[in-house]
Amino acid sequence: MVNDVEKRWNDPPTFRAAAIYVVVVVVMAGLSFFVFGMTRAPIGALGVPVLLFAGGVGAFLKTYCVWRAEGVWPIWHGAGWFLLTLMLVSLSVPVLALSR
Repeated sequence: MVNDVEKRWNDPPTFRAAAIYVVVVVVMAGLSFFVFGMTRAPIGALGVPVLLFAGGVGAFLKTYCVWRAEGVWPIWHGAGWFLLTLMLVSLSVPVLALSR
């Protein structure tokens, strides 16, 4: 069992992997928003929050895998919460599409 009191959570390769993952998910959501802006299809507006939610769940699954391997899991945990927070903010996109 890991002693969390030590808090040795400095792991540059894990941070780099999580940061790249977050950037890729956010860029994909941005492209989805761009496509929605070009087509104005209400169903296309769901792509942004769906991609961010799926990215957040994927980050939490990676958190669990890293935790099971006794690695530095808080980095992935933070990535998951960041993506889920962006998903909550992006829920305004489908609401905006349906209000038109």
